[in-house]
Amino acid sequence: MVFIGGVQGRVPILATPSPVSHSGLMDTPTETAVADLSFEDALKELERIVGRLESGDATLDESIRLYERGDRLRARCAERLDAAQARIEAIRLDAEGKPQGTRPFAAG
Repeated sequence: MVFIGGVQGRVPILATPSPVSHSGLMDTPTETAVADLSFEDALKELERIVGRLESGDATLDESIRLYERGDRLRARCAERLDAAQARIEAIRLDAEGKPQGTRPFAAG
């Protein structure tokens, strides 16, 4: 078993053929997997990417691939947050403070 990432982001990578690169992240053949990731999984991978980039240990080519994947993960997280926000409804109260219904959530 090989570990990829810094002290906080150590990810075990099994030594079996898979679509995982030496960086511990998905390679091109399974890039579409970003769309299938939950918000939590996308955020965790994004955090590992940031850690790897901040460590300065990645080659230039790997850094570019990591940045590109990170950008797709960031977009996925933003998309999931926007979708969650759209589903949230605030409870409307009447003059007596009793629940009267719901209204769409308005951020801010």
